[in-house]
Amino acid sequence: MSEATNQIIAYYRVSTKKQGASGLGLEGQKATVSDFANRNGAMVVYGYTEVESGKRKDRPELAKAIAHARRNKATLVVAKLDRLARNVAFLSALMESGADFVCCDNPHANRLTIHILAAVAEDEAKRISDRTKAALAAAKARGTLLGSARPGHWEGREDRRLAGLQRARKVAVETIKENAQQAYADLFGVVKSKHAEGQTLQAIADELNEQGHRTRRGRSWTPVQVMRVLRRAG
Repeated sequence: MSEATNQIIAYYRVSTKKQGASGLGLEGQKATVSDFANRNGAMVVYGYTEVESGKRKDRPELAKAIAHARRNKATLVVAKLDRLARNVAFLSALMESGADFVCCDNPHANRLTIHILAAVAEDEAKRISDRTKAALAAAKARGTLLGSARPGHWEGREDRRLAGLQRARKVAVETIKENAQQAYADLFGVVKSKHAEGQTLQAIADELNEQGHRTRRGRSWTPVQVMRVLRRAG
């Protein structure tokens, strides 16, 4: 822990909403951080709790905790390294942020040690994921019905099933739009410019084909496809 400060900004993470609501796992983390603070004569100024998967990088509560620690010149403290991240790239970004941080399960580790431990944690997380996927695939191959496909799973909960389907369709539509937007982003300016100059949709399509451009599905350009790109380009 840094000698320049006796202030601690705590970061707690639970991986499910159920754990967050029940306090399961959270109380243990708080006790560990509190014990660490007492042993080091420090004070926990504030604590941030994230309900999120350790694999994700976009965790707003952790970002707030880092910013808070930097402003106060405090130490960011987590109970366990795997609560901080299972992703080496994310941990590297944290180290580059300049925030002083300590993992209670390895308080004397230097940055190199923590980087190595994070790599090991990331590898283990991937192995667990791979084993889970393999087990589910084997069960499916045996004809086992999984998840919501199980008989009686939606009994008495038809409204939730329909609401879930509606959300899934909405997400699917948004994902398709976003993917198409990204796929043709480099052509927006060119197509809009040529259309503004008075070129026909067919002429633009012909020029794109001559330059070796293909659609996302690997097909030649047509006037219809050019029109779709123009609409996406606004």
